[in-house]
Amino acid sequence: MKMKTKMKRFIAFYSLCLICLPGSCSTDKVVDPENQTSEQTTATGFSVKTDVAHQELNEEYCWFHPRATAVPGIGKDGKPAVIMTIQKELQGKSDFYSGLYYMRTDDLGETWTGPIEIPELKWQYEPDGTIISVADVTPSWHAKTGKVLAVGIRVRYAPEGWQKEDRRSHDAVYTVFDPKTSSWTPWKRISNAPESEDFFFLNPGCVQWVVKPDGTILLPLYINKPETSDSFVTVFECSFDGNTLSYIQHGEELTVEGGRGLGEPSLAFFKGTYYLTLRNDARGYVTTSKDCLHWEPVKPWVFDNGKGLGSYNTQTHWLVHSDALFLTYTRRGANNDHIPRHRAPLFIAQVDTVKLRVMKSTEQILIPERGVMLGNFGASAITRNESWVTDAEYIVGGKSNPRGADGTVWVARVIWEKKNRLVK
Repeated sequence: MKMKTKMKRFIAFYSLCLICLPGSCSTDKVVDPENQTSEQTTATGFSVKTDVAHQELNEEYCWFHPRATAVPGIGKDGKPAVIMTIQKELQGKSDFYSGLYYMRTDDLGETWTGPIEIPELKWQYEPDGTIISVADVTPSWHAKTGKVLAVGIRVRYAPEGWQKEDRRSHDAVYTVFDPKTSSWTPWKRISNAPESEDFFFLNPGCVQWVVKPDGTILLPLYINKPETSDSFVTVFECSFDGNTLSYIQHGEELTVEGGRGLGEPSLAFFKGTYYLTLRNDARGYVTTSKDCLHWEPVKPWVFDNGKGLGSYNTQTHWLVHSDALFLTYTRRGANNDHIPRHRAPLFIAQVDTVKLRVMKSTEQILIPERGVMLGNFGASAITRNESWVTDAEYIVGGKSNPRGADGTVWVARVIWEKKNRLVK
């Protein structure tokens, strides 16, 4: 059926089997038509220190989706506690995920507990054996309510492990962690979310969102419409009272033709402007907005020399410092043609927010390439001195890779030369 074919193409955003072989994706050279002459963004200094949060080799799964958020003041000696959500990627099927686990550190990563399975967020089952799990989860601290909000995609699997394609088989859901009781709520759907056919699939997967000063949440997500094969990105404005996440409105819907459209959006706010980084099969894209409702035309990510960034068919995320904006990404052109989709090493570089380009001279490796690709990752501010990028090695089976990969869950500390005044 026409619908079935289109849904399969859309679901491929999740597929670890969809690999662009070395040399099969072009490196674009893009000339900025605006030829802006505004003052160049000043580089902001940082260094990188990479630590291991967990290491495990297992024939049945690997750890995936590690993403962290800081809970102020409840760690050791007044430090923040850091909560990191994580899941098992089960072998034998593409993008077949366990229920949710979490890890915790109270001493800024010197020691960790977990992974701990969350009983309220284990698999659920429908009468016909359909498995319900939640994938692509991102947690974030919500200061106004004193809670951690974690958002992801509810996925319905057949008992054999393949993803179903009927309506709401991919749906936006969330859980709430209360630091006072160390308890998690069961998954809930976003209240008042649109029910029209244009929102056949509703996916806040692998995203970063913005919390406004009044506690309002700006949540980017990607949607699939029944009659299109390319996905659209939009931003939901939502209220959150510590228990219920409720849809208010959404802005323009963005897409490009081909490459399955746009997906896995991440949102940042820096010095009065919203920035949105976007995934596509062929290249990453970026756009900006002043109100998060109306957006400038999307354009490909490029270095400040005009050459294409070389990041494709995978996600990118932001780190926001009070003095500068940074992009985290993988790319081709790093002696990594042997890595599927060039998804290792993982890089960071500052963004020229005037010309909307990546400043090549600031690029550093966050997490090394050790013979396997890195999985879906997270990026977040932890203290005024550090931001963290967390990722895990995607290693199939129970044996280490000759180049060094051994199932490590990484914490890459970005250590700022100047304090990040955005962190309380």
